[in-house]
Amino acid sequence: MKTNPFSVSFGTEPANYISRFIQTDEVIEAFTADNASDHIFMITGVRGSGKTVLLTVLSDHIASLGDWIVINVTPETDILDKMVSKLYNNKALRKLFVKASINLSVMGQGITIENKAPVYDAETVLEQMLTELKKHGKKVLVALDEAVNNQYVKIFSASFQILIRQKLPVFLLMTGLYENINNLQNEKTLTFLYRAPKIMLDPLNIGAVARSYRDILKIDENTASEMARLTKGYPYAYQLLGYLYWNRFISGGEKADIEMLMSEFDNRLENYVYEKIWSELSPKEQEILSLIKDDERIKVADIREKLELTSSAMSVYRDRLNKKGLIDVSRFGYISLKLPRFSAITRIWTEN
Repeated sequence: MKTNPFSVSFGTEPANYISRFIQTDEVIEAFTADNASDHIFMITGVRGSGKTVLLTVLSDHIASLGDWIVINVTPETDILDKMVSKLYNNKALRKLFVKASINLSVMGQGITIENKAPVYDAETVLEQMLTELKKHGKKVLVALDEAVNNQYVKIFSASFQILIRQKLPVFLLMTGLYENINNLQNEKTLTFLYRAPKIMLDPLNIGAVARSYRDILKIDENTASEMARLTKGYPYAYQLLGYLYWNRFISGGEKADIEMLMSEFDNRLENYVYEKIWSELSPKEQEILSLIKDDERIKVADIREKLELTSSAMSVYRDRLNKKGLIDVSRFGYISLKLPRFSAITRIWTEN
């Protein structure tokens, strides 16, 4: 029996990844242009929207181009030190640094440079390394997943701004939840991040989801379309429903009946994603979402009246929930839920 082609593990690229061609091409074309005007892209979206997967796809593609070095970092470590360490530990690059008399070795808190006084500033060392790489036509991509507004990320972001002002060949892909990205760019010294291009991960194309189910699961068009509509194009739901179908009806051999999957589908959405999303919302945001039922549009005016909100207050909450990737505001004066079965699952929390 073949391995389940769907993945419910966060952050891993699934075997049946549905490409986001527009966003992928936008980043690659911007970064690889002869005179790149954009050195940073910020990828944001709701939990389970595929931020880390897109980051991985882009990083792997860029790494395959030859003259690029990709450095993966986390927000919980000293990013500048990590960059210096990873660049120097690259055997091919170390030859360039040694030849240029940049012979680095970490000694306590400092970094020594051959024939020069010890340097205790990773940013200064990084500038020298990037300058040398530029001479050899090489570029560095930093892939920062799940950025938060902590000291490491703030220091790195401020240094990154200096590096690109010096026209050094360094680029940044950063993922993060809307609220974390927003908090970071609101720092007084990091307002340049407001100007950085942002990619908001919207739901996958329903037609693409249906075709994927049809081809992989070998099911008819109607069943594939029904399953696709159930996911609303939410990437985690797409993987989850396909995963459950495969395990029960293909590996398990039971007669296919989508309704039989709904209980586990709801349980996993609740436990792995929705409970966390809900806990991070303000009480008023929870109130607003609790008024919207699955698969319906509700008038913004009706919510305002029900919750006794002013027009300006409602606009703030509407904008915030939209940027968090939780509501659809495409129809003027109305909002609806973007996530599948969100109302059915969260209703038990609002009732308690």
